[in-house]
Amino acid sequence: MINISLKDGSQRTYEEGATLMKICEDISRGLARNTLAAVFNGEITDLNTPVYQDGKVEFVDFNDERGRIVYRHSSSHVMAQAVKRLWPDTKLAIGPAIDKGFYYDFDSKHIFTPDDFKLIEEEMNRIIKSDYSFVRKEVSRDEAIAFFKEQGEEYKVELIEDLPADAVISMYEQGDFVDLCAGPHVASTGKLKAIKIMSLAGAYWRGDEHRQMLQRIYATSFPQKSLMDDYLEKLEEAKRRDHRKLGKELGLFVVLDEGPGFPFFLPKGMVLRNELENFWRQEHHKAGYQEIKTPIILNRELWEMSGHWDHYKDNMYFTKIDDKDYAIKPMNCPGGILAYKQNLHSYKELPLRMGELGLVHRHEMSGVLHGLMRVRAFTQDDAHIFMLPEQIMDEIKGVIDLIDHFYTQFGFPYHVEVSTRPENSMGSDEIWEMATNALIRALQEKGINFRINEGDGAFYGPKIDFHLQDSLDRTWQCGTIQLDFNMPEKFDMSYIGEDGEKHRPVMIHRVIYGSIERFIGILTEHFGGAFPTWLAPVQVRLLPITERQHDYAQEVKDELEKRDIRVEIDLRSEKIGYKIREGQLQKIPYLLVIGEKETQNSTIAVRHRKTGDMGQMGVQEFTDKILGEISSKAIG
Repeated sequence: MINISLKDGSQRTYEEGATLMKICEDISRGLARNTLAAVFNGEITDLNTPVYQDGKVEFVDFNDERGRIVYRHSSSHVMAQAVKRLWPDTKLAIGPAIDKGFYYDFDSKHIFTPDDFKLIEEEMNRIIKSDYSFVRKEVSRDEAIAFFKEQGEEYKVELIEDLPADAVISMYEQGDFVDLCAGPHVASTGKLKAIKIMSLAGAYWRGDEHRQMLQRIYATSFPQKSLMDDYLEKLEEAKRRDHRKLGKELGLFVVLDEGPGFPFFLPKGMVLRNELENFWRQEHHKAGYQEIKTPIILNRELWEMSGHWDHYKDNMYFTKIDDKDYAIKPMNCPGGILAYKQNLHSYKELPLRMGELGLVHRHEMSGVLHGLMRVRAFTQDDAHIFMLPEQIMDEIKGVIDLIDHFYTQFGFPYHVEVSTRPENSMGSDEIWEMATNALIRALQEKGINFRINEGDGAFYGPKIDFHLQDSLDRTWQCGTIQLDFNMPEKFDMSYIGEDGEKHRPVMIHRVIYGSIERFIGILTEHFGGAFPTWLAPVQVRLLPITERQHDYAQEVKDELEKRDIRVEIDLRSEKIGYKIREGQLQKIPYLLVIGEKETQNSTIAVRHRKTGDMGQMGVQEFTDKILGEISSKAIG
């Protein structure tokens, strides 16, 4: 007999060899209907897996990210099976789950087009209706290679040959289809419900531009049609909110062929940008930060010392000055360190918090450039905190609080991940463990839930990543806190301790916006261009009905401008309905209609972007109202 511990702490006893599905059904048939996979002793696995030892089990459904991955990876196998049925000569590459869906890469003589989407979906639905079981089979390397060679699946053979010698090799069978896969999968194809082919793209085999160009089919799947409908509706809304489209329509920014990846900010975009920067400066001043500015070009020796030359060279731009090698900075850290080193600091001065809105450049391939979201030049709202070892906890917690304050201000919920040591890193195991544990402890003491993101830390230290969620339920990684014991060592940084001797400080790297450009893109799509009044490039537009109201409109404009309210007048000889519609399209928070009555009574007719007609107000009454809204930085 074996003892099984459940998530709620209860225990059950079963015969050896009982499947996880049997245990799940034993708990509740309702649970079994929604369960997609199980986590047994910390490892996610198929429900069909038999159990031969004591252990702890947790069952996951579509609401759990792990369950969604299993569901969509299973969907990719069904798509591959459908494509092979329709075009038997097609060769299979890989088909992973991705955020919001999945894809499969194919090598086929048939050139896929959107006209094929319906055919593939229909075949997928037939496979789903057949309710084939996903059957796992572990095989030897030789067996696997022989099988896929016989099938003509050269890409699978290559994948197997590249696996470590001790790797467990498994294949999954569903009906007449077999694929190389580590799993896990849902119990059967019948578990899959709503599927939709989304798009096509080209993809080099294993990301190597010198290898075969494959055809990638993107798709998504959901356990309910209503969830699919909601997702597709949000996709359409995302198209309407595309920051590239809105940026042009609202006169915020452009990206031109003359500077791909190097955005131009237009006057209204600069207003928005300056408001974000002003807010950043105000809040950082309150939090005890000092602002610095460091050069964008620094010599090769500095980047070699920092480790960027070895670990980040492919993402950097270079130049020569007086026959010496220089690099355009991809990060602000080395400059911040040099600023610290200009003085010999006492322990009494620490922590020292130095912030910088620093312009950085990174080499990005042209294919990944995307408006403000992925650019080659951007401004990081960096700060570096230099501190005593005993100040680590308080400083990490302080940064967490500051990031929370910022995201709350914009109405963003968020989740947190701890990113651990990557393969390409520097420093000892001991230092990495110490730094990682410090970040985890700080989050635990703050009572913040987090996930571990293995291997995604910076090359010099682990980090806490903040993923904010926008109004369309998309997540964006923005804020980060990186704890660094390595850079202070590399740059021989020091402070004079209480004992009069030199000691090594500890360093925190952190951003909140991440990139101001990208944050503006996120905000634009989050608000659909309808920015909160305090951020809106134009806060008020005056709409005189006829020329007779022009002089009074100018008087109102002068009064508002005296109070630093951003206002403009529409003096065009257009009907008032047209002017109102135009103002609404420009997402202006307040439209003030001025007719004969308003001119005679020294009032204004106020229209709000969301609530519509607010009636007549005196100029002072309106001024007090909007100034209160701006001062509170209200987002509603």
